[in-house]
Amino acid sequence: MSRKLKTFELNRLSVEQYRKLEKRPVTIVLDNIRSLHNVGSVFRTADAFAVEQVLLCGVTAKPPHREIRKTALGATESVDWQYFESAESAVRELKNNGYRIYSIEQVEEPVYLYELETPKEKLAIVLGNEVDGVDNEVIGLSDACVEIPQFGTKHSLNVSVTCGIVLWQLLGRSQ
Repeated sequence: MSRKLKTFELNRLSVEQYRKLEKRPVTIVLDNIRSLHNVGSVFRTADAFAVEQVLLCGVTAKPPHREIRKTALGATESVDWQYFESAESAVRELKNNGYRIYSIEQVEEPVYLYELETPKEKLAIVLGNEVDGVDNEVIGLSDACVEIPQFGTKHSLNVSVTCGIVLWQLLGRSQ
């Protein structure tokens, strides 16, 4: 029978050690995310997968903020982040720097998440507003729009849940 590990047995990195760690070439772009809990949770997930940065765009709140801190559990200190006035400007800069852009959105001709392989090039994942999704201009700049197949009555997943699923599919299997 397995025994649950105690916190000190997890051998977690310190913030200083994490900051020196070689990051995966993945950037998360948050396009007008309203929920501060979603923002904090995305930071925590970004830390777990050692992605290089989170870009906060538009109305997306920025650290330090009490509500972000509640779910980030310190990840705003370990994960690099930047703010942009719009996701469109963030994506244009990423494209100019050689990133492949994947918007996670339901479109007419999506690429299904299970069809993607671990990226070999720099990649940005765009997650959209909880109601309106990814901005249409950003979709137009994207190299692909990726959809997570769903089989129930709902047509969407929470932003932070989506982030975790996408990062696991792209990076979790490549340990």
